[in-house]
Amino acid sequence: MRLTSLLTWAIALSLTITAVPAAAQALGMQVVDTTGAPVGTVAAIQGENLQIKTDKHEALVPKSSVTLDNGKLLFGMTQAQLDAQIEAAAAASQKAIVAGATVNGSAGTSVGKIDAVDSGNVTITLTSGKKIQVPSTGLRGNADGTVTIGYTAEQLDALTAGNAAPPSGATAGTTSGK
Repeated sequence: MRLTSLLTWAIALSLTITAVPAAAQALGMQVVDTTGAPVGTVAAIQGENLQIKTDKHEALVPKSSVTLDNGKLLFGMTQAQLDAQIEAAAAASQKAIVAGATVNGSAGTSVGKIDAVDSGNVTITLTSGKKIQVPSTGLRGNADGTVTIGYTAEQLDALTAGNAAPPSGATAGTTSGK
């Protein structure tokens, strides 16, 4: 009887271990390409995405784009291909950050337009008429020529009213009235 319950427990444990998704165990795992060459390691798990750290960059890829193979995660791109794709996307994003571009907030609605881009800083005139200056790294250019900032219109209005801390990387006095 004792052997039977021990055997049942062992089978249940093995089923539990194998039922855990491979991506859930992936933190710190090596990611390799189809030839077995290193692509990078898993730096974080964010929802349905894995953050892969290569020799140069970090990128989010869907969990569905990797397969567990001999204790490593198999990915369909080489490290050079992934790095090149990340660099191309970053360059395309930066090209959209220009004077006159519409800036959308995190809710997807327009919050203003870019007035100027100077030495890594971007001056935005909000729809309220107030201006705010943020580092260009705090913006993301989009394929449609718009730019996205990680704040809602309400949050930006609060920033310009002095009711909240400035965006990360912004300096004191970066907001002003019209």
